[in-house]
Amino acid sequence: MFATTAPPDLPKTGYKRHGMTLKAKLVGPWAKYVFILPGMIWVLLFTIFPLFDSLRVSFYNWQLGIPEQFIGFANYQSVFQDYQFWAALRITVLLAVAVVISTLVLGLGSALLLNSKIRGIRFFRGICALPLFTTAVALGYLGITIFNDPNGPVDNLLIALHQDPIDWLATPVAAFFGIVILYTWQWTPLSLLVILAGLQGMSEELYEAARLDTNSQWVIFRTITFPLLKPVIATMTLLQAIWAFKMLDIPYSLTAGGPGIETRTYSFYDYVVGLRNFQLGYAAALAYVLVIIMLVISTIFVRVVGDAYD
Repeated sequence: MFATTAPPDLPKTGYKRHGMTLKAKLVGPWAKYVFILPGMIWVLLFTIFPLFDSLRVSFYNWQLGIPEQFIGFANYQSVFQDYQFWAALRITVLLAVAVVISTLVLGLGSALLLNSKIRGIRFFRGICALPLFTTAVALGYLGITIFNDPNGPVDNLLIALHQDPIDWLATPVAAFFGIVILYTWQWTPLSLLVILAGLQGMSEELYEAARLDTNSQWVIFRTITFPLLKPVIATMTLLQAIWAFKMLDIPYSLTAGGPGIETRTYSFYDYVVGLRNFQLGYAAALAYVLVIIMLVISTIFVRVVGDAYD
C-alpha cells in the first residue's frame, strides 16, 4: 500500500545508486577536510607552533622582565658546560634503564601468568590495569607516606623482619629506588596489556605441534613464545624509554629532586630553569637537546631492531 517505486526510466538498483551519487554531490568533495579541520587546528596550535617557537626562543637570551636578545648558539654551548645538565642526564639515563628493565620483566611475567584459561581471569586483568589511571603526582605524594621513616608501612615491614629501617627520602640510593618502585608500579600494566595482546594473537597450532616434541614449558617459551614476542617487546622498550626520559611528576612530588640534586631528572631540571628561574631561552635549549638525544637513541634503536628482523 505504501511501497515506493522507482521512476520508470531507471531500474530499482540504478535508482538507489543514483540517489547515493546525488547525496555525495550534495555533501561535496570538501566534506572530508571539514571533518579533519578541528584536529589539524589543534595540532597546529598546540604542537607545531610551540615546537618551532621554542626553537626560536632557544637562540635568545630571554629572561622574565628582561628584553630578549639574540645570542645564536650560546645557550647550547652553555648547556654542555653546565654540570647540572650532566648530573640530570646521568640520573635520567639510570632511571630509564632501571624502569625499562623492571616494567618489561614484570610485564612479561604477569602476561604469561594471566594468559590462562581459569575462572576469574578477566577480573584479575582488569584489576592489574588500575594503576594506569592513577595520577602520577598523587602517586608521588602517596609514596611520601609509604616510604616515611620510620613510621611508613615499608619501614614497619622491615622492622617486623628484624631489619633496620631505611631513610628512603634522605638517602640518594634509596630515593632512586623509591622512584623506580612507584614508576614501575604505575607503568608495568601497560607492558602487561600489550604483551598479553601479543600472546593472545599467537596461533595455538604452534604450541600443539611443539607439545608433540617436548613438555618443557621453558623450551616452548624460549623457542616459540619469546621469538614471536620480540617485536612487541622491542616496541614497548622504545616507548618506555621515551616516557622515562620525560619523567618529572614522580620525582617532583616524591623527593623534590633531593636529596640535593640526586634525583633531579632532566625534565625536572628543565622545569626548574624555565619556570622557577625564568631563563626561558636556556630552558628551550635544554628541551631541544633532549629532543636531539631522543631522536638519536630512537633512530639507532629502530635501525638495530629493524636489521635484526630483516
